[in-house]
Formats: sequence, C-alpha cells, structure tokens
Amino acid sequence: MNILLVGNGGREHALAYALAKSPLCTRLFTAPGNPGTARHGENRPELDVADHGAVRAFCEAERVGLVVIGPEAPLVAGLVDDLTRAGIRAFGPTRAAAQLEGSKGFTKALCTERGIPTAGYGRFSALDPALAHVRAKGAPIVVKADGLAAGKGVTVAETVEQAEGALRALFADAGTEVVIEECLFGEEASFFALCDGTRAIAMGTAQDHKRVFDGDRGPNTGGMGAYSPAGIVTPAIERTVMETIIQPTLDGMRARGTPFTGILYAGLMLTADGPKLIEYNTRFGDPEAQVLMPRLASDLVPALLSACDGDLAGVSLEFDASRAALTVVMAAAGYPGTVVRGSTIRGIADAERDGALVFQAGTRAEGEAILADGGRVLAVTALGDSVLEAQARAYAAVARIDWPEGFCRRDIGRRAVAREVAGQGI
Repeated sequence: MNILLVGNGGREHALAYALAKSPLCTRLFTAPGNPGTARHGENRPELDVADHGAVRAFCEAERVGLVVIGPEAPLVAGLVDDLTRAGIRAFGPTRAAAQLEGSKGFTKALCTERGIPTAGYGRFSALDPALAHVRAKGAPIVVKADGLAAGKGVTVAETVEQAEGALRALFADAGTEVVIEECLFGEEASFFALCDGTRAIAMGTAQDHKRVFDGDRGPNTGGMGAYSPAGIVTPAIERTVMETIIQPTLDGMRARGTPFTGILYAGLMLTADGPKLIEYNTRFGDPEAQVLMPRLASDLVPALLSACDGDLAGVSLEFDASRAALTVVMAAAGYPGTVVRGSTIRGIADAERDGALVFQAGTRAEGEAILADGGRVLAVTALGDSVLEAQARAYAAVARIDWPEGFCRRDIGRRAVAREVAGQGI
C-alpha cells in the first residue's frame, strides 16, 4: 500500500526508516519531509498538511492506504477526524482524544476522575491566584503551560521567585492557562503503549534527557538524547503502569465518548510510592522514536493498521531485547534560544559507516550539501549489547561529523551506564 507520513523532524525520519522496511509499503510519501526522510521515500514539501482538504485530496489521488501522523499539532487540529470521515485510515488520536497532550489540565482532571497516580496540582487562568498558590505551597514546584509547548513549556522552579517569574512570563500572553504541580522525586522514564481505543500493548521504554547541558543543567529542550530500553522500568513496574495508568486512561476516554487510538507516551516519575504520571504525549516521542525504531524487530505497519481498525487482539510487537540503542542530539549553537541557520554539515555518511544511524531533523538540502535549518538538527543513533557499548558507538559516530557550529551533550545515558558498571544490567 501507499503510505503518507506527516512531519519533518527526526521522529519522522526514524518512522520513515521503519515504515519503508515493511513488505506492505509500496510507496512512502513524507510531507513535508526532510533530506533524511527522502532517503526512504518521496518528500512532498508542496503539500500543506495544515490544509486538511489538500491532504485528503492527495491521499485520494495517490491511493494512500494509511496516513501516519508524527507531530502533535496536526493531531490537536483534528487531521485524523477529517481523514477518517473521508474513509482514509489515519493513525493517531482524534482531536478530542488528543486533548491528553493538548491540555495538561484535561489530563489532570481525567487522572482525578480515574484515580490515576499523578502529582497534586492546581489549574489557573489568572496570574494572581496562581501566584498565591505558589506562595502557599512553596518550592520546589513545577509550572507548566496548559497547551502545546514542544516539550519546553515547563519550569521546575527551585525557588518561589523562580516560579513567580515563570508565571509572569506565561501570563504575559492573553488567554493563558497554567497547571502548577507538586514536585515529584525519583527517576523519570518514558513509556509507550499502542492503543486501539479499548486495549493497549506495551511498546517499549526509553529515558530522555531534557536539559540542554551536561549534568541536567540549563533550560528544558525538546530532548538532547535518549536511550532504550530504560532498564529501571522492570517487568513489575511495566505491569503496574499498564494496570494503573494506561488502562484506566483508555477506560476513561472511552467512557467520555472519545476513545483513544494511537500512541500513548506516558512520561513517568518512578517515585518511592510507585510510578506516577507526569504528563502524556499522544504520539511517538522525539528523540525517543530514534531509539525505539532501530530496536523494533516486528513489522510496524500491520500493528498500526490493527490499531486504526480498533482490533489489537493477537497483535504483538517484538523489540530486540538483547541490544540497547542510544541517540545523541546535535543541536545548533544557541539552542534552545535563537540559532543561526545555514551552516554546512559534513560527514554524515562517514558517521554511518560502522552501522550508526544519523536521523535528520532540522536540515535542508542545497544541491548535494546538507545545511542546518533548525535547533535540534541531527540525532546520531547506535546499537550495542549494552548501553555503554551503544553510547561509545554513538559518540564515535558524532566525532566523524564535521559541523563546527553544532554541539551536543556528552553524558547521554550516564545513569544507565552507571547501573551497568555497578552490575545491574540494562
């Protein structure tokens, strides 16, 4: 069948890598795509994915049998709804179900309703009550923009003054809503589940590195690297997450008349009291997709089709349990602030010569040259028999990339490596 992949980031390059390997995939289109996705199919940069009518017409003209939507914005905008009404299979949640990512307040209310373990919170639409709440609760405390923020609308405030500054910055925009949460303590992990509206199957774990600098310093970013699997998520914890977080979420969404189909990406805090939900994303993560897809041993396409059809019964997804994957994000200088675009990147082919994968995100092609065209630009991924080995291979590949204007963290996977050195495995 012909498949349309929506998006242009590193996540979409990783998905294109997986989708193109399926025997069911005849042609793969990516809109708008990037130079990396073009290696696995045909980019369609002229297709405006915000124009749902144009996407529908393209699918009809090209006989597209499956649309896979990578980023969150088209999901929240209702692209799945419009394609489904036209009889086109589209993988991802409806607009109503995508509120699990589109509104943190919505998710918090569902957690309260269904008894899903999460941080205590307050939801505010005006500055003064929010400031009063912070002063009453004290610090540390977490301030979040209610809506989509590309992974960067979160401040973990260590002081009341820092929280107040974050609130004033958020409320400078009209119509702002914020969620203020208690600060949870433990280790974070990312948990993925494939959902058909009624049931879910686990789809791997990862650990992301959000802060921009080594040692988890500096502002939050969209993600500076990740590894998979997250060994800290034991089989017992996985069962607990499925039973106390994922399944109650599906039950609650179905009871509201907005069943959830697609990927539930649960950001977890593994606390002394057990796993708690930090927040949901409703799509594959970035850079988590860049470590999940290389470990996937199953054909991705049949699983996505089964989810679209509301029937995951009998579906299983196998990952390479013997190998770890680690990805290092190379970003443009200045990220997550203002970056300079247009610098030349050399050495991608050299970086991949020993089996590493370089997933492209913020890039563009100019003739044969690859130029930086965003904040997070490359995700350099490698596999290994351990996280330590994957880490060594990924950084060896990074060293072969000639891009003086880029930078990366040098400690991706450090917790997992420390556990391995201590003899606790991956």
